[in-house]
Amino acid sequence: MMRRLFAASVAALLLAGCASPPQSLYLWEAFPRQQYDTLLRQASPNEQIDKLEAQLAKARDKNAALPPGLRAHLGMMHLEAGNPGRAQDLFVAEKQAFPESSHYMDRLLKRFDSAASTQPTGRTTP
Repeated sequence: MMRRLFAASVAALLLAGCASPPQSLYLWEAFPRQQYDTLLRQASPNEQIDKLEAQLAKARDKNAALPPGLRAHLGMMHLEAGNPGRAQDLFVAEKQAFPESSHYMDRLLKRFDSAASTQPTGRTTP
């Protein structure tokens, strides 16, 4: 009886050891570190953009989900680099991918609307 219990325990341990670790829901890669580097100003917006755009392409190739906040962070980097159109597209994509971010993304997108309304139209007034 004791031998059978021992053999069953060993077999269970061996099978558990062969199991693969659980897969992450998102393709995180170095994104958390990139956010930290941004806070410490250890990476320029263009360096961040290159790394994050590469992660975007990799996720697309693997058909993997991007983590929450990646598109928004990339949008902020594009905004800092002077690419407001790309930033706006990324904010909309973040809102669509994670509806719970809608409130914050709407606030960011509203800034684009107010900036557009304060831009000169190129007309001269008499």
